[in-house]
Amino acid sequence: MSLKRRDFKSDRTFISSAAIALMIATAGLTGCQTGEVLNGGYIFDQQSLDLVPVGSSREQVLLSLGTPSTTATFDGEVFYYISQKRDRPVAFMKPKLIDQNILAIYFDKDGVVKSRANYSLKDGKVFDMVSRTTPTGGKDLTFLQQILLGSGNGANGAKNLLNNLNPGQ
Repeated sequence: MSLKRRDFKSDRTFISSAAIALMIATAGLTGCQTGEVLNGGYIFDQQSLDLVPVGSSREQVLLSLGTPSTTATFDGEVFYYISQKRDRPVAFMKPKLIDQNILAIYFDKDGVVKSRANYSLKDGKVFDMVSRTTPTGGKDLTFLQQILLGSGNGANGAKNLLNNLNPGQ
């Protein structure tokens, strides 16, 4: 009696399907990035800044650096160019502020640059913002809590819903 090797077509199909699925899953996971750095605002370079020496006109500043991020609130004699760098370790997490630069261009009454300043994150001061929002009555529920609670008290919630739809009954 001789032993013969037996190949089953279903075994080969299963192994090849598993290998293809493994390759697709590996390719899909390699495309995922785990973290990212987000740059926002006006990022200036030294060449652009060199085009705006002390004594330059307001128009020269606008041509060299572009429109400022914001201006001084009261007299408009300061241009602020703001940039921030934030890091987000995972795509669904809130970004964390890593670096912040504020380029301030100060003008005199004639519209001529009298000084420049570059402020960084270490120059800033932490303060509490006034939110100007009115608190709402009731409970603040998360999305998951709202789903789990449904319409409120089960049968009473359904009864109230039906009564609101048909007020005469």
